[in-house]
Amino acid sequence: MAPGVVEPAVSSEKTRDLSSVTESYDDTLRFYLNGTKVVLDTADPEVTLLEYLRGIGLTGTKLGCAEGGCGACTVVVSQYNPTTKQIYHASVNACLAPLVSVDGKHVITVEGIGNVKRPHPAQERIAKGNGSQCGFCTPGIVMSLYALLRNDSTPSEHEVEEAFDGNLCRCTGYRPILDAAQSFSAEKSSGCGMAKANGGGGCCMEKNGANGGGCCKSGADGDDQPIKRFTPPGFIEYKPDTELIFPPQLRKHEFKPLAFGNKRKRWYRPVTLQQLLEIKSVYPSAKIIGGSTETQIEIKFKGMQYTASVFVGDIEELRQFKLHDDYLEIGGNVVLTDLEKICRDALKHYGPARGQPFATILKQIKYFAGRQIRNVGTPAGNLATASPISDLNPVFVATNTTLVAKSLEKATEIPMAEFFKGYRMTALPPDAIIASLRIPVSREKGEYIRAFKQAKRKDDDIAIVNAALRVKLNDEYIVEDSSLVYGGMAPTTIPAKKAQAYLEGKKWTDLATLEGVMSALEEDFDLRFGVPGGMATYRKSLAMSFFYKFYHEILAEIRADQTDVDTQAIGEIEREISKGQKDHDAARDYEQKTLGREKSHVAAMQQCTGEAQYTDDIPVQKNELYGCLVLSTKAHAKLISVDPSGALDLPGVVDYVDHRDLATPESNFWGAPACDETFFAVDEVFTAGQPIGMILADTAKHAEQAARAVKIEYEDLPAIFTIEEAIEHESFFNHFRYIKKGDADKAFEESDHVFSGIARMGGQEHFYLETQACVAVPKPEFGQMEIFSSTQNPAETQTYVAKVTGVAANKVVTRVKRMGGGFGGKETRSVQLAGIVAVAANKTKRPVRCMLNRDEDIMTSGQRHPFLARWKVGVNKDGKLQALDADVFCNGGWSQDLSGAVVERSLSHIDNVYHIPNVHVRGRVAKTNTVSNTAFRGFGGPQGMFINETFMSEIADHLGIPIEKFREINMYGSENGVTTHFNQEMKDWYVPLMYKQVQEESDYWRRKQEVEEFNKTHKWNKRGLAIIPTKFGISFTALFLNQAGALVHIYHDGSVLVAHGGTEMGQGLHTKMTMIAAEALQVPQESVFISETATNTVANASSTAASASSDLNGYAIWNACEQLNERLAPYREKLGPDASMKDLATAAYFDRVNLSAQGFYKTPDIGYVWGANTGQMFFYFTQGVAAAEVEIDTLTGDWTCRRADIKMDIGRSINPAIDYGQIEGAFVQGQGLFTTEESLWFRGNGQVATRGPGNYKIPGFRDIPQDFRVTLLKGVEWENLRTIQRSRGIGEPPLFMGSAVFFAIRDALKAARAEFGETEVLKLQSPATPERIRISCADPILKRAWVEPREGEKSFFVAI
Repeated sequence: MAPGVVEPAVSSEKTRDLSSVTESYDDTLRFYLNGTKVVLDTADPEVTLLEYLRGIGLTGTKLGCAEGGCGACTVVVSQYNPTTKQIYHASVNACLAPLVSVDGKHVITVEGIGNVKRPHPAQERIAKGNGSQCGFCTPGIVMSLYALLRNDSTPSEHEVEEAFDGNLCRCTGYRPILDAAQSFSAEKSSGCGMAKANGGGGCCMEKNGANGGGCCKSGADGDDQPIKRFTPPGFIEYKPDTELIFPPQLRKHEFKPLAFGNKRKRWYRPVTLQQLLEIKSVYPSAKIIGGSTETQIEIKFKGMQYTASVFVGDIEELRQFKLHDDYLEIGGNVVLTDLEKICRDALKHYGPARGQPFATILKQIKYFAGRQIRNVGTPAGNLATASPISDLNPVFVATNTTLVAKSLEKATEIPMAEFFKGYRMTALPPDAIIASLRIPVSREKGEYIRAFKQAKRKDDDIAIVNAALRVKLNDEYIVEDSSLVYGGMAPTTIPAKKAQAYLEGKKWTDLATLEGVMSALEEDFDLRFGVPGGMATYRKSLAMSFFYKFYHEILAEIRADQTDVDTQAIGEIEREISKGQKDHDAARDYEQKTLGREKSHVAAMQQCTGEAQYTDDIPVQKNELYGCLVLSTKAHAKLISVDPSGALDLPGVVDYVDHRDLATPESNFWGAPACDETFFAVDEVFTAGQPIGMILADTAKHAEQAARAVKIEYEDLPAIFTIEEAIEHESFFNHFRYIKKGDADKAFEESDHVFSGIARMGGQEHFYLETQACVAVPKPEFGQMEIFSSTQNPAETQTYVAKVTGVAANKVVTRVKRMGGGFGGKETRSVQLAGIVAVAANKTKRPVRCMLNRDEDIMTSGQRHPFLARWKVGVNKDGKLQALDADVFCNGGWSQDLSGAVVERSLSHIDNVYHIPNVHVRGRVAKTNTVSNTAFRGFGGPQGMFINETFMSEIADHLGIPIEKFREINMYGSENGVTTHFNQEMKDWYVPLMYKQVQEESDYWRRKQEVEEFNKTHKWNKRGLAIIPTKFGISFTALFLNQAGALVHIYHDGSVLVAHGGTEMGQGLHTKMTMIAAEALQVPQESVFISETATNTVANASSTAASASSDLNGYAIWNACEQLNERLAPYREKLGPDASMKDLATAAYFDRVNLSAQGFYKTPDIGYVWGANTGQMFFYFTQGVAAAEVEIDTLTGDWTCRRADIKMDIGRSINPAIDYGQIEGAFVQGQGLFTTEESLWFRGNGQVATRGPGNYKIPGFRDIPQDFRVTLLKGVEWENLRTIQRSRGIGEPPLFMGSAVFFAIRDALKAARAEFGETEVLKLQSPATPERIRISCADPILKRAWVEPREGEKSFFVAI
């Protein structure tokens, strides 16, 4: 029996009928790919477009999530659009698109539009504009921009801003991508290079005013001149007429009905409605596919199998529309992008009053998924899947739309109010399809309709609650009829029946009507605390807030003069087109020949053209097998039996690997520093997602299917999930650290005030775009093995691969070309996959490859540690801190991993930048049955500083001191000294200076006053402003890791090859290292190359982490270059200062001089002793200050960051362009940590619920600050900084500054609570999600919506 849910089980005569109906269908796919004709006679019916492209070697298109949520797989499909009768270039998610969907179309991939030698302008501008860091998301972003330009060569700034709503990037913070893309916008690409839009000082037209002196270029015949597009200096001009043409043969392509497949699955592609209805009549359970946006996810993640699928995207009749007198009819299969245009036309045609339904559809489509999904998704698909949170279904129900269902025998009209029958169930007859929808227009007078939606993130997100609210009033404003239809409040799209009944006959202008409806809504949506999906209070408050907004908006429209209209409840937060500023002169004072200059990432162009190779892009080896992990589904259980026999019988399956296949039972254990984790579970599983075994098969798909067929019997054991539960059960790892300075107890007795509280923050998923990946290639001799791994830690990978295969480390070579992001998540957790894949390769003696799916990656690879701290602080009347006592706990998960070091760093950063004379802080690691948490950019530092800023904010509120002043009086500096609680004196201390500069440069106090004025005059929308300083200690806290090696070769031709122990994950390390080598050897940077990081060139390297890699590896390279310079000195003298490296190297070679050198560096002076509190912990501190301003809508919890100003002290920057990228990227990642990113677990089974972009929300393009300004500290001396070039490490330090957004939200919430008389000090947990923002308010609507748990009732989700 095949695994998964097989649907449907078909009787053989039905199949016979189907084959007779489709007998004459063609079985050949014909399409164009990058301008070349492709004819497929034997297409695999189970592959997606992405799998096909990567299978033929076009690996530029990436797999990031397999659910259409990240955009890494974006390609362009050019086609004749039967709705608009024009050629349309659609950006689509190749990971969802079935191969059948491209028949008769032109598929364009990133390789098809340009290459490194001849890049497309879109590729070139993103590369040179520093828009690519790790590069894994870049091809998808390039293709989204390409699609925009193909459809409109002069898009508006607004269109450019919205073009990427279906793409995610984890590295850049989006600003440089948007800046590069905006260079194509009409505003920036037309007219004059001096225009302000183009970064000039202002064109003469702007300077002279609209009717002033006119244009300096206008001559006598100026009017006849075509406007020349502005191209930024040094860039390729964009010429739309040079693009790949739409193949003329495709204009004549005859769409024939198709039928192809194999025993397991067949595809049918009818091209007429009649053909579709014939198929449906003989085979009612055939799966109808439009955009495949839901079905492909069911197949991939739920193991569903559909034996017969019917693609309906090429049936012209289903993609038409018609404007009738009193309704608009749209074909069921009109794609949502076309529906936008149709609705805009309908609005013009019917006018604003009668066209209201189309305005509401437009509003809902605006934030409906991303453009790639809207290009293929259809209303019929939306209706048929019957999702309870569909954005469009409430509109169709509220507008009394009629659905026309057609079968071979008849057409049935179904009112939308009767269509949804239950969870994912509809009234559609089994043999019918959704042919069209008739959407009635509104009445010219007295009918009003509005739509609402609230999600975790503005763009490309599923709704938490949505609604379409409609009311019909007579001339006396009496309600004749209403529809209040909600999604996200029940298992189906549902009308608020009691509220609708109450409204009938009531006078709209009477405020008692509002009160009555609110009471009725409380009854309609009486959610219990443990409701599936959670968020009971929030969802209920949204249902009421939406009606409150609707009521007042309509009241304002009909009686604008009425005093009781709450105009401030109307509308929602709108974003402006975002912009940014950087100081490009920051490094001018210390620029050298190469160092200190802004240069783009060395591989940026390769990344933008899809030529950069990642682990899974390595060409398939001969006899290669694909591995798929068999993971535990229980949080804590005994393994009674594991039976892979059913899986081994499936086609293509070769073997099963588990703990019995390791070299020795001891070699199953791994982990640093405590070796307490197993590669494979043995008798017991300790977390859901723990590897039990691995299936090996000939294809990734076969391996996945077989992994589901492994039968596992468990016996449940009690499980612990949260830190609170661990404290209660005293479940801790044996790791206890403390820092003690002064006498805290005595200081509390002498303090004027003592405050205590709890700080709590959630974890964070790394969400690197490239998941964990590994290819293991066994060699025929000596048990040798080559490991290609996406890892930050090649040396540890080598060590454990040697251990599991039973050979010495010198037989194993680990190689890393680059990673598609790491952020700490590939420092230790990559070892797990590499070890398992190596065991498989060793057993089968064949190469084995495995790249985890996004859900597998999240389930197995750990997150940032959630933290809980119980703090007590003594403070005097003058606001000076006297003492801190804190118990700090982190959730380590089921194994120790690096949790001990993480909690240590939180203790060392719990002072942030403030002098606290008496400190006693203790750290413990909670042992729970969740995924083993691990390193993540900041490594405990952000958590420690968050605890600090939490108590600082709360104490300032208790004392009534402005928080900005409270921070200032306690800051380290001349008055308070510069010695930390771990007795380290800080040198080159510039936080107080930057704190002052950021306030001045951001106009902080004037804006603070404006915020206060705004809050006085706005009841529901509130603004907040916060300024947050940071310091981050640079060094590994484990002393032995602070070392690095490098190997430098000079060849005859003068070219230089550098190898060092650091890995490239997008942070630009290789770029900085080539610059250092070029400067040291006095050669052009182009002459220096770094091929890869490998354990056979640099041995025993530390992991690339702790923001110390530039310092360590840079000095090791410098050391090697100094040795070479010494050897070359006589030849420089002999051949003169202008001699090229080629001449020098050749001369030295003939004199038998060694042109290879091995460099080494270890960080001096450091070595802290825990307990004794002696020795230097960090080599130095990177410092910064950030200010952020936000606006929140307290009725919905929606928010936006209006502006952020960041200033970093990074010493003398090696490459400011790279450093700016790190600062922006870290800030946005930090903003995500403290706002939108919330990891949740199912209480029922202990599995992580947020396991993909669908429900885990990293910031998107439209979440970044609207005005994003970054500067570097300049004009100071760094006398004590003894690093390479006197630069400071930059990877982690800026991340905590994203918390400025969190504290600005807290500031806005204080105003919101004060509005309704709530004076209690606000205790705000992180992350500040829209839900947490809303339920932290104090308004009457929230109080009415509040849901208390009944006795013993628990929430649906758990936040660990």
